[in-house]
Amino acid sequence: MGKATGFMDYSRTLPVLRAAVERVRDWSEFHGHHDEATLREQGSRCMDCGVPFCHTGTLINGAASGCPINNLIPEWNHLVYTGNWRAALDVLHKTNNFPEFTGRVCPAPCEGSCVLGIGDEPVTIKSIECAIVDRGFEEGWIVPEPPLVRTGKRVAIVGSGPAGLACADQLNKSGHWVTVFEKADRIGGLLLYGIPNMKLDKSIVQRRVTLLAAEGIEFVTNTEVGKDYETSKLVHDFDAVVLCGGAAKPRDLLIPGRELKGIHFAMDFLTANTKRLLDSHDSVSEFSSAHRFGTDLSATGKDVIVIGGGDTGTDCIATALRQGCRSLVQFEIMPQPGPVRTFDNPWPQWPKVHRVDYGQEEAAEIFGADPRAYSIRSEVFIGNDAGELMGVQTITVEWQKGISGSSGLNGAVNSSAANTALTIAPVPNSEHTWPAQLVLLAMGFAGPSLSGPIADLHLSLTTRGTLAVNENKMTTHPGIFAAGDIERGQSLVVWAIFDGRHAAVCVDQHLR
Repeated sequence: MGKATGFMDYSRTLPVLRAAVERVRDWSEFHGHHDEATLREQGSRCMDCGVPFCHTGTLINGAASGCPINNLIPEWNHLVYTGNWRAALDVLHKTNNFPEFTGRVCPAPCEGSCVLGIGDEPVTIKSIECAIVDRGFEEGWIVPEPPLVRTGKRVAIVGSGPAGLACADQLNKSGHWVTVFEKADRIGGLLLYGIPNMKLDKSIVQRRVTLLAAEGIEFVTNTEVGKDYETSKLVHDFDAVVLCGGAAKPRDLLIPGRELKGIHFAMDFLTANTKRLLDSHDSVSEFSSAHRFGTDLSATGKDVIVIGGGDTGTDCIATALRQGCRSLVQFEIMPQPGPVRTFDNPWPQWPKVHRVDYGQEEAAEIFGADPRAYSIRSEVFIGNDAGELMGVQTITVEWQKGISGSSGLNGAVNSSAANTALTIAPVPNSEHTWPAQLVLLAMGFAGPSLSGPIADLHLSLTTRGTLAVNENKMTTHPGIFAAGDIERGQSLVVWAIFDGRHAAVCVDQHLR
């Protein structure tokens, strides 16, 4: 350990973000880095724990604990403290193909499991990780490294999100010829179109894609397997196939008025915005005025309601602000979390506490208050005679712990969950009507699209609607593998990278 008293000498310090009133007027990234001296101080806070949990990547009672890809966090914290940045980069890349992505968009379950966080503020793991890889690119240390020997085997990856790219990278390093098929017009999947530019600049995604292409990976865009490229041909042309299409089917809200014009899925809204930005060829530093968003799928001049929390809901808030919405509210059906862990959410689980993310911070700065309304259930979408959305009628709900034998959220009786089942009940006389001309549904995803290879190959599904795979990531069709949200269900970018790496190992063993 470089500095035995580092965690006592220095407090946790995060990089200063750009001011909210400034950053909402452009699409540039809102976060930066500390200077080197401060980063080294922050690295010295890592205690070289006897039993560290930050890198464990386990599930404890269903809750995430530590880094899913088992990043060697204490090692590269120590190397940053001692100024060995190149070595820190090498250690970081041992476990993480794309630290420039996770260092920006990951919620950092590693920090939630930091031992220092038991009685103090955890180490700034995420910002140090991002600083390491960004310096690697700046210094020219990250260059194409194609494999010296090729096996002659050909592998197709369907989908270019984090799981697909990680799988492709690992298989290419093993010497196989890899082709990535993407139905969109650009490579990156969720990283490109699902995450706004101010959170993950698209030039950073393209930089890594360009590097992977230089290492020998072939990318094919505007090609939907099963439609533009027959599934039977794919199986015939390649020695193995890995399906990484994600969990693209969004959860809907089927209440009266759902057919009204002005109600959209969050991912459609985010995708359209990023595509406009990339297609416009304008600088991301320029504010996008109303004329550039003159379609129905725009927040400009509208009262906007985002239904659902999580990262996607936050990204919708931030995007709507930059498009120039008139007002903004975010509905969350769950109650507001408390400021500290509850007894049933102990360390080293991810702490389920109240947080203010970048979008809520910006909305509070612009409109004077946090945009979230908790314990709110949408009842009816209200429209005019032209079929246009005008508002949302809601009711406040109350959550209570169930009693033995009571029904839970799904209506099923489960006496074994007597002390954990939650019941929901409307609060009398709590109806409220909110003005809205745009509603964005950000309630998560129900599973993968069942068209294309899944239907063509009659692949089996799990009871959750995800693609069924065995312990070797193989589906019920020999030689067809799957990785990421398509088989795990909706999850984090870092879990997708983990799944992609795991699938690559299984495919490599299968081919050899």
